[in-house]
Amino acid sequence: MSPSKVTVRAATPSDVGSILSLIHELAKYEREPASTVEATEQSLLNTLRFTPPHPTSQNLASCLLAFVPSSPEPAGFALYFTNYSTWRGRGGIYLEDLFVKESARGQRIGKRLLSELAREVELMNGGRLEWSVLKWNEPSIQFYKSLGAVVMDEWHTMRVDGKALVELSKAGEGIEGKSTTLL
Repeated sequence: MSPSKVTVRAATPSDVGSILSLIHELAKYEREPASTVEATEQSLLNTLRFTPPHPTSQNLASCLLAFVPSSPEPAGFALYFTNYSTWRGRGGIYLEDLFVKESARGQRIGKRLLSELAREVELMNGGRLEWSVLKWNEPSIQFYKSLGAVVMDEWHTMRVDGKALVELSKAGEGIEGKSTTLL
């Protein structure tokens, strides 16, 4: 199937059930138990940017959905948000998740979704498109390299969540000085 037969559009509020289903399929592909997915339809409504906008959304991330003519359900998705490069002094896009259903792979859907994101980076005069990939996912690594992506071996991904996040949020208490945030 040629990329011209793939339709890509921004998610709408009515897509949250399909997005959640794709997230569950992604978790299974990444060998994670279903219980690790905490997202719900309501949490997606409250956090994703939609076209048209949803009144409860915080607009924290965006989602593109890819469709093939043979199905009304999305064949894949790209969930992403803007980031910023201090060295370049420009914004960019961080791709949180890219997933194409197994039945739809080999139809250049992943390439089309990544191309749409690259176009968004270009339109915003951004500096780069970034994402993470699991080290064991060699087929995806090779696919990304074929598109010009470079593995950043010198970097480690760091994460604070759960109890450690709560503790870190309190770690500054008792340190003298003022604190103002944008939130």
